[in-house]
Amino acid sequence: MTKDQFVIGVDYGSDSVRSVIINAANGEEIASSVYYYPRWQKGLYCKPAENQFRQHPLDYIEGLEITIKDCIKIAGGEVAAKNIKGLSVDTTGSTPVAVDKTGTPLALNPEFAENPHAMFVLWKDHTAINEAAEINAHAANFDTNYLKYVGGIYSSEWFWAKMLRILRTDSAVKNAMHSWVEHCDWIPFLLTGGNDVNAIKRSRCAAGHKALWAEEFDGLPPDSFFSSLDPILEGITDKLFKDTYTSDVAAGHLSPEWAERLGLSTDVVVGVGAFDAHMGAVGGQIEPYHLSKVMGTSTCDILVAPNEDIEGKLVKGICGQVNGSVIPGMVGLEAGQSAFGDTYAWFKNILTWPLENLLSQSTIIDSATAAALKEEIAEMIIPELSRQAALLPIETTNELAIDWFNGRRTPDANQSLKGAISGLNLGTDAPRMFRSLAEATCFGAKSIVDRFVEEGIPVKGIIGIGGVAKKSPFVMQMMADVLEMPIRIHQFKHTCALGASMFAAVVAGIYPNVEAAMEAMGRGFDVEYFPNKDKAAVYRNRYNQYKTLGDFIAKEIDAKTAKPQHNTVTA
Repeated sequence: MTKDQFVIGVDYGSDSVRSVIINAANGEEIASSVYYYPRWQKGLYCKPAENQFRQHPLDYIEGLEITIKDCIKIAGGEVAAKNIKGLSVDTTGSTPVAVDKTGTPLALNPEFAENPHAMFVLWKDHTAINEAAEINAHAANFDTNYLKYVGGIYSSEWFWAKMLRILRTDSAVKNAMHSWVEHCDWIPFLLTGGNDVNAIKRSRCAAGHKALWAEEFDGLPPDSFFSSLDPILEGITDKLFKDTYTSDVAAGHLSPEWAERLGLSTDVVVGVGAFDAHMGAVGGQIEPYHLSKVMGTSTCDILVAPNEDIEGKLVKGICGQVNGSVIPGMVGLEAGQSAFGDTYAWFKNILTWPLENLLSQSTIIDSATAAALKEEIAEMIIPELSRQAALLPIETTNELAIDWFNGRRTPDANQSLKGAISGLNLGTDAPRMFRSLAEATCFGAKSIVDRFVEEGIPVKGIIGIGGVAKKSPFVMQMMADVLEMPIRIHQFKHTCALGASMFAAVVAGIYPNVEAAMEAMGRGFDVEYFPNKDKAAVYRNRYNQYKTLGDFIAKEIDAKTAKPQHNTVTA
């Protein structure tokens, strides 16, 4: 390869989109730009109390154009632009949307511009809990186990549950919808000028982990599975897809429109998209049987293994096992926690309530000082809580928390579960509560590792990726202690975007495969946390307490949760 061959990685997160320009020769970051979704920041189209989280496609489109153009400007303008050869995208998921025949999200049409049901249904939207329960009950009626490759349990965070919920909720969207498309599939389609929904190259990653696609089924489950679940789904498989593509495959070239908008050439190759954690695992230089934990608002835990090792094995209670979903030629296995950084953010929001609601009413300081003070204190809260929590003794009588503040993703998906804190007393203060929450997230991580091991999948090491991994030594050291395993932290700040750029280098023909791109562009690890052996016994005891409390809470919630009405027909 020549010296100056650049690629672009675009990483769509829950709150923002980040684009990077990477030197394909060595993985060096040339430029980076982030755009926070303005409609999302205002809380538009969302109802947190009802677990409704929607995002407008305009946030995605505007962020895409602004960040890429900003990166090009930082990198040197037209000179840099001429050296850009490929572009690949990762997104959150499952984050699908209703589209028309042209593949246009309905929210981009005037009549649906303010309709949340016509927008992208963000991964953490749990409005489809009942629909997921129906799918799980319905699947038991069939001789073929259509849930076998998604851990045996279908989640409300995923493709079909969300579609069924939207179709039942909004008849106008139902009548206008021609297909249902993941965010990671739509952005490459947009960039390549697609105008026929049937031409979308669907991601193997998204389809296999969230949409029940499997090679064994020769695609999706049959129409009879869905139409007998609810007649509203009759004929839907004909409007979706049969074939899927790994992310080392090109979706096409930049369209003339987008090439002009971005200041790039139509020679730029655009890759098939994937979910953020899957590309992040590649950016973080994943190795077989090493668990890559992408730690942000939630965690997504990725493990890869040779196909021959997994043949005949079905890992129960995870988010799927799919050939080629991470690295082509290997099986990708996914797990995760529905709330990780979100748990800390929730507690921070509790503590900053007076700052948000009372400080502006102060008669002692002016409004500008109040705003500056609020921002300063908010930034100090988590670091100071971490410092003080680290000084506390680890005792079995400490406050104990359960990390299901956004339900449980794995093991054994159940989004109706709730978080909890027990053992509170008049001596409980903010650092003690924070420590219990940090322990809970680490215990949740251990439950995932334990499930893999119990199912015959060894976990040889942990790779930490994402904001929490980079910013919180306190949490990372605690996790190493709880897991009794070392944790390597990848040095690259924007690892998911780096992974996307590695795939961009492959589809552009700079490297023959993902492994070669990882070797050349990988940036290595800058920190490693080793477990303290003297803390092992007490954390094992605390973990057993966590499991006991979690079992109690799960039984109580299950007993109180009304059973959903099933529209099922025995096959």
